[in-house]
Amino acid sequence: MGAHALDPDLQQVLSEHGLTLTDDGRHVRWAKSNKKHPRNWHPFRKAYDFGLIFALEVFTTAASTAGATAANHARSQFNIDVTPSVLCFVTMYLLGQAMGCVVFPPCSESFGRKNMYVWSTVFYCIFCVVIAAVPSPAAVAVGRFISGSLSAMPSSVVNGSIEDLFNTDTRIWIVFLNAISTNIGLAGGPIMSGYITTTLGWQWVFFTAAIVTGVLAVFMFTIKESRPTLLLAREVKKVREITGNNSLEAFNPDHVTDMKMFVRLSLFRPLQLFFTEPIVFTVALMNGACMALIYLFTEALPIIYPLLGFTEAQSNLPFVAFSLAIFLNIPSRLLDQRLRSKLRKEGHAIGPESKLTGLFLGAPVLAGALWLFAWTIPPMVPDVHWIVSVLTLFFIGFALNEFATVYAGYIADSYLSYAGSAQAALSMLRSLLGALFPLFTPRMFESLGTNVAVSVLAAIATVFCVAPVLLSRYGVSLRKRSRFASYSLQVYETSTVENDGR
Repeated sequence: MGAHALDPDLQQVLSEHGLTLTDDGRHVRWAKSNKKHPRNWHPFRKAYDFGLIFALEVFTTAASTAGATAANHARSQFNIDVTPSVLCFVTMYLLGQAMGCVVFPPCSESFGRKNMYVWSTVFYCIFCVVIAAVPSPAAVAVGRFISGSLSAMPSSVVNGSIEDLFNTDTRIWIVFLNAISTNIGLAGGPIMSGYITTTLGWQWVFFTAAIVTGVLAVFMFTIKESRPTLLLAREVKKVREITGNNSLEAFNPDHVTDMKMFVRLSLFRPLQLFFTEPIVFTVALMNGACMALIYLFTEALPIIYPLLGFTEAQSNLPFVAFSLAIFLNIPSRLLDQRLRSKLRKEGHAIGPESKLTGLFLGAPVLAGALWLFAWTIPPMVPDVHWIVSVLTLFFIGFALNEFATVYAGYIADSYLSYAGSAQAALSMLRSLLGALFPLFTPRMFESLGTNVAVSVLAAIATVFCVAPVLLSRYGVSLRKRSRFASYSLQVYETSTVENDGR
């Protein structure tokens, strides 16, 4: 390749295609101004594609928490107890999602995003119909497991798509919007399911999901492939055909020559990151436990709020407080951006730790709000108006939004080209814990009482307040010792078209 680097004809063809050679002259990479690179696409193109992905993320996430209310209604029809019903409708979905989180991200990193978004949505629609149309607990369990595994496509791959499309500063807001869309889905699922099941029957929760995802599947055919390495390989192939130079190779760290190599190097990358990377393990554990609280609340709120005079359908309405909390998260993102601008002006290095500010706010707020919630609800505190506990849910929602946004941004900036796989490890543990929490919630609240049960959660959240301190103090040294983080930074510096630095 070094000889070809001096060939004027080759240089001209590369320039015409918006390509250039790497510094060592051995590979072809993107030129920073290339409009075909996803980060240089027109803003409308990015908004259209991500609008569809966000919509899919919201609805498949809502379907995960919608299962709890459907389970309560279906168990009488199926003549099964609470735990088996929750297992079929909630746990199986999230176990499937955990499995999908291992498989989909490395597949999308090696083979591209678009086709996986399209066909996962198509089959998600089909299996929602199976759940609703076949009156059997076994059919529900299988359908929820498969649809859950397919839901991992947006939930675990979306952060990889964000890294494909947006530069470091913009990612602050895009990751925030993604976290918000996820939490709106989590909070909206029980509300939607509560009213649909009481008016139309539990089957219509899944018929509705099939209709919505069917429409989204059609629109998914119109999005563009966004994996830069795959697009680069296509461009280099065109250059090879024009020049006849078959020695030209794209700079593609994702390239696998066969399925055996893919399985060995890529397929289990999320698990490898989870078990070998201290940052990924720690962040996944804390993020998973905190986000699984929402799944716990899908079982807990219908126990708590009837004690305050709410009907069955109304008992899920306090989830609205989680969604409204997004307005409190906006100042945190503005603070993030202001801090990064200040660091850049002062000439300081801008690392992932610069995005941890929201965690210093969210961790103590979560602990404090859970303690307040625990002691503003019946039966031990019977005379406090329901609005007080709902206000504490508002602050819990703020804290959970901070956890989701900060951790996703931190992982994306730490692992860059492997952001999809690293994020998959987070999504995997979140799904596993989300699958387990609803199983023990009814018995936990029955045996301990609502006040003590929530106090246990508050105590755990209090311990998690050390998270931002640990990451801020040890994050840099851990990343320097990390093989994946170091290599992904080298790949980023070679292949990036970003001009504003990190």
